[in-house]
Amino acid sequence: MQKILVTGGLGYIGSHTVVALQEAGFEVVIIDDLSNTDEQVLQGIQKITGILPRFVKMDLRNKTEVSDFFNSNTLDGIIHFAASKAVGESVENPLLYYENNLHSLIYLLQNCVKKQITNFIFSSSCTVYGEPDYLPITENAPIKQAISPYGNTKQISEEILKDTCRASDLQVISLRYFNPIGAHESAEIGELPKGVPQNLVPFITQTAAGIRPSLSVYGDDYPTRDGSCIRDYIHVVDLAKAHVKAIQRLMNHEHQEPYEVFNLGTGKGSSVLEVIRAFENITGQSLKYQIVDRRPGDVVAVYADTSKAAKVLQWKTEQTLEDALASAWKWERRIRNI
Repeated sequence: MQKILVTGGLGYIGSHTVVALQEAGFEVVIIDDLSNTDEQVLQGIQKITGILPRFVKMDLRNKTEVSDFFNSNTLDGIIHFAASKAVGESVENPLLYYENNLHSLIYLLQNCVKKQITNFIFSSSCTVYGEPDYLPITENAPIKQAISPYGNTKQISEEILKDTCRASDLQVISLRYFNPIGAHESAEIGELPKGVPQNLVPFITQTAAGIRPSLSVYGDDYPTRDGSCIRDYIHVVDLAKAHVKAIQRLMNHEHQEPYEVFNLGTGKGSSVLEVIRAFENITGQSLKYQIVDRRPGDVVAVYADTSKAAKVLQWKTEQTLEDALASAWKWERRIRNI
């Protein structure tokens, strides 16, 4: 059984990917510092798959601990999620983002090269494109100057990975996500941010559950069909399955280049106000929301051209925006006992 290290594996996307990997027959080891999640996610993973993955609590900024882990473990591949990921917070605290997101990657790669671990999947983001010149965005779109420190850490990380591929036997697939939402159909795992949510859908579900008094819509004066920002919202379970396809591509030596990039989205953009209306329609819940000032670091509209992933990875989304919102609400109701 091939063993995969999943960093940030108790986080939102990481936990769903652990489930997908275990269902595909991989053995999984998780590293997480629990800064934005909880150890009880392990029980959710076990309930879904029947397998309790090994968990190591670790801060990947600790170079010595990272080295010690690699010295005592044999791995066939790594999927690297662990990172700080809120655009707004990165604007307010850029040094935290540069330290956390870059140091952790560098220490992992140093040990990959040392131990000759060649299969590496990187959790990247559509933020690397900045404000796009055209839509939908293809993988060949120019990488512009980042609008936020978070986006910049993803750009720098991709450059670090490309340089390491050139100088070693490392082979990397960077998966550029658009906007993951939803939860596992079992409602055993889902998105549970600590503190105030930074992403739209958990803010919606917490507002509907009465945890938040109202939802803030950051701007209604953008040049879009209803004035609110447009994003490509992808079901997290579909996203998780793409990671399995990617690691299998590397392990089966099907990749064409040492460094490959794929967009992961639905290919369709939905505005913030459209997502709110869709949630109200499928749940029957009326949402309180207010229009507030634009948020620093937000781009106007972003959605993916996913034809490369469909053709090369043989992957495409299977679930709709409504499916994702329904699963997110099911998850919220379960954890709040509603």
